[in-house]
Parts: sequence; structure tokens; C-alpha cells
Amino acid sequence: MRGRDNFLLLNFEDMKQDTRGTIEKICDFLGKKLEKDELDLVLKYSSFQAMKENKMSNFSLIPEDAVTNGLNLMRKGTTGDWKNHFTVAQAEAFDKVFQEKMTGFPPELFPWQ
Repeated sequence: MRGRDNFLLLNFEDMKQDTRGTIEKICDFLGKKLEKDELDLVLKYSSFQAMKENKMSNFSLIPEDAVTNGLNLMRKGTTGDWKNHFTVAQAEAFDKVFQEKMTGFPPELFPWQ
């Protein structure tokens, strides 16, 4: 799908590192030009903090009994936080499966490595 004109692939790390650039990339993909003040509003309201406080995006409208095991879908909004949740054994098991499943794919598909 990566090479198709109607498919835009983004990753969380890039969005965190260059949010404005990522929003501009999305606008280019959609053929939409935003004025500076409009882009500033998108940046403001798409920030992790704004979305965490917004009932339409923070899952607070979902009844607690519908969320599996008290799963917190919005934790910190940072990259690498998985390290605080995986044990060493889990991380090693994931790495092993990841390497097996991704063999043969070009390394540039995984910019976070």
C-alpha cells in the first residue's frame, strides 16, 4: 500500500518529532492548504493534552465495563513508553517474533529502529 497515491503512511515517532510537518504532509495528501492560524488551531486541538481532555476523543464516553481490564487507551503520549509496560522477557519475545515476521522487508519501513 505504501506506494499507492491514495494511501498515506505515518508513524507516531514522526508525528511526535515534527507535528507541524506531519500535519502539513496530511494537508498535502488531502489537497488542502491551511492558513497559518488554521494550522495553529489544528496543532492546538490535536495535541495529546487537548485530546486527552476532549470527551469525543478520550474514550471517557465508553462505559467502564466495556473497556477490557481497565485498559487505559491514552497514557502519556510519548514514544518509547512501552518499555515501562513490557518485561524484559516480553520485549525479547516481541523482538524475536518481529524479526521473524519482518524478514525480507526493507529496513527503511521501520524508522524507529
